Amino acid sequence: MLHTISTWLVVAAFFGAGVFNAIGTSATRSDFVRWGYPPWWCRVTGALEIVTAALVAYPPTRGMGLILGAVIIAAAILTVLRHREYSHLTQLGPFVALLALAEIL
Repeated sequence: MLHTISTWLVVAAFFGAGVFNAIGTSATRSDFVRWGYPPWWCRVTGALEIVTAALVAYPPTRGMGLILGAVIIAAAILTVLRHREYSHLTQLGPFVALLALAEIL
């Protein structure tokens, strides 16, 4: 039961983050530019997050989705650490916890 809940929370979290990044508000685009990415990179990130949600939702591809999600979150963590914007880590922490729960349980 907890495994199912954590898996669907991962799906919802990545889908929500993906839609938010794919919309690419001016604040989101400026964050990506400040971090050294092109302004359109938020849309690529959003698409990858939506793909992650879809892969995790489908049981035969769940493992691949969890790996992709972990890579995305690791890249995000490294980006904010490199730019010393530690306040963004509070947004990434729940993703790490959900990915770990979905994989372990």
